[in-house]
Amino acid sequence: MKSLLLGATALASLFAFSSAARADFTLSILHINDFHSRFEPITSSDSNCDAETDAAGECFGGIARLKTIIDTTRGDIDTAGGYSLLLSAGDNFQGSLYYTTYKSKVVSDFFNQMGFDVVATGNHEFDDGPEEFHKFIEAADFPIIGGNFDVSRDPSLAGKIKGSIVLEIGGEKIGIIGATTEDTPEIASPGPDIEFTDVIQYVRGASEALDAAGVDKIILLSHIGYTIDLQVAAALPLVDIIVGGHSHTLLSNVAEGAAGPYPTMVTNPAGVEVPVVQANQYGKYLGDLTVTWDDAGNVTKAEGEPFLIDASVKANEDFGTQLVALAGPIEAAMGEVIGVATAPIDGARENCRAKECQMGNLVADAMLDRVADQGVTIAIANGGGLRASIDAGDITMGDAVTVLPFSNTLATVQVSGADVIEALENGVSDVENAAGRFPQVAGLKYTYTLANPAGDRISDVLVGSGDSFAPIDEAATYTIVTNNYVRGGGDGFTTFADGDNPYDFGPPLEQVLADYITKLGGEYTPYLDGRITVAQ
Repeated sequence: MKSLLLGATALASLFAFSSAARADFTLSILHINDFHSRFEPITSSDSNCDAETDAAGECFGGIARLKTIIDTTRGDIDTAGGYSLLLSAGDNFQGSLYYTTYKSKVVSDFFNQMGFDVVATGNHEFDDGPEEFHKFIEAADFPIIGGNFDVSRDPSLAGKIKGSIVLEIGGEKIGIIGATTEDTPEIASPGPDIEFTDVIQYVRGASEALDAAGVDKIILLSHIGYTIDLQVAAALPLVDIIVGGHSHTLLSNVAEGAAGPYPTMVTNPAGVEVPVVQANQYGKYLGDLTVTWDDAGNVTKAEGEPFLIDASVKANEDFGTQLVALAGPIEAAMGEVIGVATAPIDGARENCRAKECQMGNLVADAMLDRVADQGVTIAIANGGGLRASIDAGDITMGDAVTVLPFSNTLATVQVSGADVIEALENGVSDVENAAGRFPQVAGLKYTYTLANPAGDRISDVLVGSGDSFAPIDEAATYTIVTNNYVRGGGDGFTTFADGDNPYDFGPPLEQVLADYITKLGGEYTPYLDGRITVAQ
């Protein structure tokens, strides 16, 4: 039984609450994570799904199908006399033309109608600064939580967000703690007044406070990534369940390619197994975990399987109508065909954040081509900035924006060869966690050794010189092209923030990509050429 450190008043209150007869309590936890404003269905490669392909039953997800399966599942639970909780583990902003056009309003409008009980703060909720996140909080009919960051000095968010919340469900108190990845200041734009702190320390304190208040059922709703979730579960004795996000991890007992079982069980310091779950990305799956606690507040059973939202799920008609109205102003401009792909262009997260990928080559080549006449010789694109693949066939402006949805601009800076190597070391320093800092490149070749410790992985760095490559000169000065986010130190690229002659105000990346495809004659064939070598 969990320990309780209570004052006299709290103890009396707890005694009154606990004196009634109690029995096992079962709760169904439905959850999504990393939705990224993917309101329309997606293909099997996570790119935009056109109407013809969707009609053929070959697409997944979409907010209208997600609405149907949530309503159906919760209705069945209610009919059976059970209890359910609907959670989002964050990153609901950014990733489609809907967000680019309508910002947080489109997210709050749909999520309010879906009946979310609690939503976590993702790092992308800060992409447009605290002001846009504030708009989301103000418009939401549900609580948005996040605890390991201090907003007290930010005028937009001060007093607007809690670290944890207690819900009463079926007569039971359920404590839910929020946590967001500590590197948010490096990968988003929270501003100088928001300070992030250690996740484990924060969750330890928050769980102890809930326990002391008599809450013996505690869920961590986190946006910190699967590997960190496992560490938290192994370190803390009071957290019963972790519902996670950030790493876009598919956990499943049946799906091919799953990163682990659903739930993944981790033994905590008290010798108790803690279930950890996550449900992939983009609303393609609805996580469905059923948990039972005994009357002492201990988890005795945790089982489930994420539900794949395919064409067998009928789309909610009202949501479909709303999407049509929202899509009207977008479609004319975004439907413009800018070229043709002779084969699918792979932009899969698991590839572009770990090795050379086709989309990385396309984007880096386009960036370098745009400024090659300015003496720029190297392009570095962060893999986390590439958000989708493109299928074979027509490439539209909408595809370009979906791949590059962050409204970043082309940026240049001068650094030394030694700085380039340092930047590459940063880029491969967190490959194990699929960090978005992974460097896709052009005009450059490099090798990294995954078995080496972070900071000592890069070797064999070669710089393009005409039609050949030569070893990088650590003392020489090179002009680099990247995006304004990376140039300003985002994703840990502080080397570029300290560089010389920075310029962040080039054309938008999606336009650079479109112009490059047009320059090639409108036809593009994806390729790999060995510019990144992974040594084991």
